[in-house]
Amino acid sequence: MRASQFFISTLKEAPNDAEILSHKLMMRAGLIKKLGAGIYNYMPMGLRVIRKVENIIRDEMNRAGAIELLMPVVQPAELWQETGRFEKMGPELLRFKDRHERDFVIQPTSEEVITDIVRQEIRSYRQLPKNLYQIQTKFRDERRPRFGVMRGREFTMKDAYSFHVDFDDLKREYQNMFSTYANIFTRLGLQFRAVAADTGAIGGTGSHEFHVIADTGEDALAYCPDSDFAANVELAEAVLPSAPRPAPQEALTKIHTPAIKTIEQLAGFLKIDIQRTVKAVVVEGEDGVPVLLMLRGDHEMNEIKAGKLPGVFSPLRFATPAAIREAFGAEPGSLGPIGFKGRIFMDRAVSVMSDFVIGANESDYHFTGANIGRDFPESELVDIRNVVEGDPSPDGKGKIAICRGIEVGHIFQLRTRYSAAMGCKFIGEDGKEQVMEMGCYGIGVTRIVAAAIEQNNDARGIIWPDAIAPFQLVIVALGWGKSEAVRETALALYAELSAAGIEVILDDRDERPGVMLADWELIGIPHRVVVGDRGLKEGVAEYQGRRDEAATKIAVGEITAALKSKLL
Repeated sequence: MRASQFFISTLKEAPNDAEILSHKLMMRAGLIKKLGAGIYNYMPMGLRVIRKVENIIRDEMNRAGAIELLMPVVQPAELWQETGRFEKMGPELLRFKDRHERDFVIQPTSEEVITDIVRQEIRSYRQLPKNLYQIQTKFRDERRPRFGVMRGREFTMKDAYSFHVDFDDLKREYQNMFSTYANIFTRLGLQFRAVAADTGAIGGTGSHEFHVIADTGEDALAYCPDSDFAANVELAEAVLPSAPRPAPQEALTKIHTPAIKTIEQLAGFLKIDIQRTVKAVVVEGEDGVPVLLMLRGDHEMNEIKAGKLPGVFSPLRFATPAAIREAFGAEPGSLGPIGFKGRIFMDRAVSVMSDFVIGANESDYHFTGANIGRDFPESELVDIRNVVEGDPSPDGKGKIAICRGIEVGHIFQLRTRYSAAMGCKFIGEDGKEQVMEMGCYGIGVTRIVAAAIEQNNDARGIIWPDAIAPFQLVIVALGWGKSEAVRETALALYAELSAAGIEVILDDRDERPGVMLADWELIGIPHRVVVGDRGLKEGVAEYQGRRDEAATKIAVGEITAALKSKLL
């Protein structure tokens, strides 16, 4: 491919609405063009990357025994109503009516449709197991689409679904997919980590996320450097402190704390360590009555954990100011357990505290010297906080470290969440009808592109891993329109390298050398050969890897052999 025939549309500056680095670089490198909020055109250079990602995924999925099919983007609402997700999924599910006033959705995922296919086609245990996958467009009507394709509304995803006679066989395939995903991300050339995760809206009994490690990642990942423990912070267990609760030393004292609304303000006002404070978080119960959650002042509540507490409304909702005033007799910022008659949950870290500061349930007042058991009853003990760096690892083998990650894959043990609701059954070996066990396995194809950029870049632009670069090599012909020697040499190299199976683009544009070199560094082609009159007078061209600090001179006659050994 010649650059003059291709579609290159680089920008010197990123648009003002581009927030994170991958969004800026994808726009500047001409990989994507914005069409609407969270909706992008994938330009030729960007599409080449996407196809590379898809091909690696397809190759590994086929190798693992999965079978490709393609399901419609538009799906009838009746299937979603069978599982209850049509009502439960919320506004992220784009719903519409056709001309006959029938309800449809634009698929964000395809559990219902694949289950409908299987329940119609598979009737016997002899036809199982099956793992069916697609690489298809998805749409989720994000309330606030941002970060380019990282959190867009329309995106490409690989979603696979497996069906089994029993849970043991599901676990076998789950491990098969776990290994397959590890192979995929290794071949993509990405640094990644697999972590235990919450099942979220998809449901099921167990799941793992695959994250590309990047400082800009949205997710915090907890892991133990001394063991195999790894989990998303939303799922990682904060273990019960081993130290016993100290005996009370202080009297309960009510003090005036005017205009204090936050735990940080409270610690500063009292001139104490924030770890000596306990904060009260009030959420809505299933019966509409507020529930009090108690956490150490410096800890952050984990909404996923809190949303699973018995009697707490799920998904988690914070109590309204009016409901708080009615239940506590005080404004938020001065709340606590003393005198509160409702249900109370206490985080494990609070259970070993004594002589702490807590709201007095009177506006602008707090108690110091508060103690569990003496001043208010023992509460239900739960894990409702995010782990932090240095916490004991839940497996007992060291301490937790925290890194950031971008979720690019997620696998689930769905069990019978969808098959039972939709009557997806088979006749077992014993002649009896049974509900199929299910798994599902997703990879964000377009999100991988952005994640790869977040992990691989420098001040000049993108640095693609070789496996997914739009082209492996660019030949930059300096003075193409002026020098016959440059044209002949560049064309000969292009023909030789292309014939050798190397994906090469020849830059034959009549641009200034600085523009040409800057474009390819911005786009991120991993390997570059520069052909110019100055070098040809010495019989050499210059080779430079995208991560190399300087170019290397190579005799023109040796370039093809040198690059074949490096790239093939």
